[in-house]
Amino acid sequence: MSSVDAELHDEKAQDQIVLGVLDAIDRDPSVTQRSLARELDIALGLTNAYLKRCILKGLIKVSQVPARRYAYYLTPQGFAEKSRLTASYLTHSLSFFRKARTQCGEMFAGAVARGQQRVVLVGEGDLADIASLVARDYAIKIVGVVPWTGNAQAAAAAMTALGPVDAAFITTVVQPQDAFDAVRSAIGAERVYAPGLLRLRKPGPVDATAEASR
Repeated sequence: MSSVDAELHDEKAQDQIVLGVLDAIDRDPSVTQRSLARELDIALGLTNAYLKRCILKGLIKVSQVPARRYAYYLTPQGFAEKSRLTASYLTHSLSFFRKARTQCGEMFAGAVARGQQRVVLVGEGDLADIASLVARDYAIKIVGVVPWTGNAQAAAAAMTALGPVDAAFITTVVQPQDAFDAVRSAIGAERVYAPGLLRLRKPGPVDATAEASR
């Protein structure tokens, strides 16, 4: 499967990109494929694929303008789809926040019960931000956030640089299974937690929220 096909196959990612395309065109009909790719942070080829898909679905119409350029316009169907996707995005965002908040709270409670108070978060992003907010309600000190780049040695070195750590919480949504396995190998399974919403394989006994996400 090509990278374009793989991206198109991910329904949630697809909806988010389509919403980005429709919103960008609604704001600026003269937007170019290159600037659209930069705004959405996706490859130019993938941008072209999504534009063609939107045109074929009747969401966008295109017309040629001077200087051998194109202008894109939303059709009535395109406006309706933009509204639908916006509502869906907000609903899913709120659902994600609530689930993440609940599961992070359960993990922090479990850590405190085991006497684990100095915690490192492995992975940057929304989940790490939510975990940091929830930690304020518990006797937990977030000693740092370690970026997960796919390099297990780099992550281990970054954790070591933070000093004594009682536990690690996996908060990356990019390759979370790899991060989970690497950190378990580095500090021991009993000190690694992962929210059930990440749906990791063989999460181990410290995953306090596996059932909550099912």
